[in-house]
Order: sequence, then C-alpha cells, then structure tokens
Amino acid sequence: MAKKRSKVRQNNRAIQTLSRRMLRYAALAVLFTGLAVWGWLTLPLDRSPGDLDVHVSTGQGARAIAEELRAQGLMVNPNLFVLVARFSGVASQLKAGRYEIPPGLSTLDLANLLSKGSAKLSSIALVEGFNARELLAKLRAHPDLVDDYEGLDERAIAQRLNLEGGSLEGWIYPDTYRFSPGSKLSSFLARATRLQQQVLTQAWSQRVQGLPLNSPYEALVLASIVEKETGRAQDRPKVASVFVNRLRLGMMLQTDPTVIYGVGPEFDGNLTRKHLQTDTPYNSYTRTGLPPTPIANPGKAALFATVRPEETRYLYFVAKGDGSSHFSKDLNEHNNAVRKYQLGR
Repeated sequence: MAKKRSKVRQNNRAIQTLSRRMLRYAALAVLFTGLAVWGWLTLPLDRSPGDLDVHVSTGQGARAIAEELRAQGLMVNPNLFVLVARFSGVASQLKAGRYEIPPGLSTLDLANLLSKGSAKLSSIALVEGFNARELLAKLRAHPDLVDDYEGLDERAIAQRLNLEGGSLEGWIYPDTYRFSPGSKLSSFLARATRLQQQVLTQAWSQRVQGLPLNSPYEALVLASIVEKETGRAQDRPKVASVFVNRLRLGMMLQTDPTVIYGVGPEFDGNLTRKHLQTDTPYNSYTRTGLPPTPIANPGKAALFATVRPEETRYLYFVAKGDGSSHFSKDLNEHNNAVRKYQLGR
C-alpha cells in the first residue's frame, strides 16, 4: 500500500514537472513569437535611402492606402498594414495628405504617422487684381487640386456656388491658401468665395455715409476697378475718391481696365482708339455708371478704400511712371499732368 502511494506521488511530481516545463516552453514560444511579430512590425520598410515624399488620396481604406504607397516607392506589405491598423485601432483614423517619410520608418510607425494626420500641406498664392479666368486656370493647373468642376466656366461655377451677379468674377478672396493634397476645387472655391463675402460684409458695415453705391455688390464692382488702377498702396483711397466723385456727378468712369476686360481674352496688350470707341457692357468710355460685374478680384485693402475713400475734389489721375499717380481737380490740370508724365513735354 505504501509502495502504491509512493508511486502515485512520483507520478504526480513527474506530471507537475512536465506541466511546468510545458508552461515554460509555451511562455517562451509566446515570447519568441511576440518578439518575432514585434520585430516584423518595427522592421524598417524596404525602400531607397533618404526622405520619401508620398501622397495619400482621400476616401481610401488601409489596404488601398498601402497599395498607393507601394506604387510611390514605399514597400509596405498591404496585409500587414491592414492588420497593424486594425489591431492598433487606427484603421478608421488614417488621413489623406502629403507626407514626408523618413528613413527607417516601420509599418507600425507608418500607421501612427497617418493616423495623426501630420501631413504636409500644399499652398497656392492668389494675387489681388487677377481676374477669375486667370485665377481659375492657375487653380486647375495645381497638381494637388482635384478639378470636380471640369468643363465649367466662371458663370457656371457661380451658379453652383449661388454667387450674386452670376459670375465668379470678384468673389475669389486673394490670399495664400494652404490645403491638403487631393482637395476638391469646389471645396477650395467655396472657401475662397466665403472669405470674400465675409470681408465684403465687414467693409460694407463700415462704409462712410453718402456713397453713390446701393449695395455691397456695387462696392465689390468698384473695388475691382480701384484694385486694377492702383499702382501704389497709399494711393488707393485717392483713386477710390476719383471714381466716387465721378459717380456722384454722373460722369463716365473712363478707366482703361474696364475696356480691356470687355475686349476679353483676345486682348493683346495694346489698347487702341478703336477699343475705346467700341461699345461693350464694360466700356466705361461709352457708358455711365458701373460695369455689370467686377473686372478682377480685389483684396481687402481695395474693398475698404472703396467704402471709405479719402475726401477729395479729384476727378482725374494719371500714372507718373514710378508706380504713383498725379491727381487733378479739373481737366486743364489733368491735361498738363498728362503732357508732363505721359508725353514728356
């Protein structure tokens, strides 16, 4: 009987020893597997040395992103990237944009980078005084903007954006814009026109009394002329005063930029007498009042100068050749200034 109990105890000890060994082996297996997986996840992605500039398009899942990155030279395994993104909880947080991938980046690092959205932003500068056709062409030529208005001109786009005047002209706020690569042109223009509307509303609310302008849109139209006629920033309030004074007296504005705008894209840079005499809705030498739409996209300074012009009796101005202008109260003084600064007499 004692021998049987001893035998049982020995068997139990053997089983316990074997169990402990199996647990150790299992723990070591898990450890080694974990280390292998961790090493796999943190292994630098196979790629050429140096920073790599890549682009992630909008509206894509983890697998599509991985395949897009592979096509750009980043050798990420799509299956592994999907697993990492899901198990780390960032699969739904991967963000579009342009990214700079440093050397040594792992799959795990990549998932974290894309989930934080620390993308490089693209930029474009839209300068005051350019017309809508010119700015639209510049935007459409930008490689990081998606043209979802393809085939639409300035008037068709204005209808989509519900802009007053039926034209995109004047409504694009001139500024330097930063945006995520892959952004839609429609979203960009909605943002730029919203900014112009906000600035115009602000300027109109601060207008001086007695302006010969009946609405914010008329202020936008006149501001576009002031923008085109100003060679020096300090002259804007005086230039605005000339046109405001002319409107009050019912005089024609007689400003060359409106005539040029009416000629259209075929204008070759040479303004002729025939141009000045040919009637168009924009010819301010043949028609009184404001043209039907702006002729360019004015900046904030031109808008505020238009609604808060300097109080003067000026009715004329002529470019002096150095960027500034000479302002005159009557035609005789103006003709003398023209002879001096334009004809060199």
